[in-house]
Amino acid sequence: MTTDRYDPREAEPRWQKVWGERGLFRADENDPRSKYYVLEMFPYPSGRIHMGHVRNYTMGDVVARYMRARGHNVLHPMGWDAFGLPAENAAIEHDVHPAKWTHDNIATMRGQLKRMGLSLDWSRELATCDLDYYHQQQKLFLDLLAAGLVDRKQRKVNWDPVDQTVLANEQVIDGRGWRSGALVEQREQPEWVFKITDYAQDLLDALRTLDRWPEKVRLMQANWIGRSDGLLIRFELAQGAGVKDHDSIQVFTTRPDTLFGASFMAIAPDHPLAKAIAERDAKVATFIAECQRLGTTAAELETQAKKGYDTALRVNSSAAAPLNSTANSGAEASKIRRAFERCIYTPV
Repeated sequence: MTTDRYDPREAEPRWQKVWGERGLFRADENDPRSKYYVLEMFPYPSGRIHMGHVRNYTMGDVVARYMRARGHNVLHPMGWDAFGLPAENAAIEHDVHPAKWTHDNIATMRGQLKRMGLSLDWSRELATCDLDYYHQQQKLFLDLLAAGLVDRKQRKVNWDPVDQTVLANEQVIDGRGWRSGALVEQREQPEWVFKITDYAQDLLDALRTLDRWPEKVRLMQANWIGRSDGLLIRFELAQGAGVKDHDSIQVFTTRPDTLFGASFMAIAPDHPLAKAIAERDAKVATFIAECQRLGTTAAELETQAKKGYDTALRVNSSAAAPLNSTANSGAEASKIRRAFERCIYTPV
């Protein structure tokens, strides 16, 4: 039995040099062996790796090495998710160009990851802020646009009036911008959107084939895809409502058979009808403004107390009518319509 202690400071650099010289981790497109792809998330180049990085890339490396040992041609690349507000903030705070800050951080983190001895193919390294990379993204966007898979739509966003920028939900803290501290405004503006909903059913069908995935993960993915089957119903506003350009309200429900038990309808603060009411009712306008300053993260929405305001509007339940169905088949649509017809509606 050897009594020599393992010296990582000597052994690790020596063997890593051998691996690099021999190109052991380079993936070759012409290799006849079966291909296997291992990709962990690309890190943001913050300047220093932490134990979360160590854990994540160690797990991926175990998989990559295992599959190589099983005789696969493994592609295990590394890159940098290098766009975002942190680079802008660092440039402001340290009075340095964001490109220099980003590339200096990449160099530091690359060295740290290499010292870990990960079996990465560094010849394929990329950074999303590189011109060659985002030009390819722009070309892909134009291809999707030409194929009719991209659209321009109005979307509600969190707007910081001081920083003059859109904020993610996580950047709104207690209704204020995380950096400026200004009250965040909810506003609508045109944005580009991908028509991923066109593939919702295909995604759900494929999800059912992943029989080795935990059920809770598949359910989470199904909820994220968010396809719903139901009925769109139009209710006429009762006479005397007096809201300009509004004589009805549309409601979507996945359970039209339960409408007989409805006691009220709730509309979002940014609903066109709510805005119309606010023009004539200052209290409604104040309430909407309060709602727009509430937190927007998933955690905050989960714990917020439910608020409401009685608009004094009523609808005629006897005048309710189904508009269309998003059920999967004609038979399902008929079933939903029959359930709708059996309902006994009470004024709401």
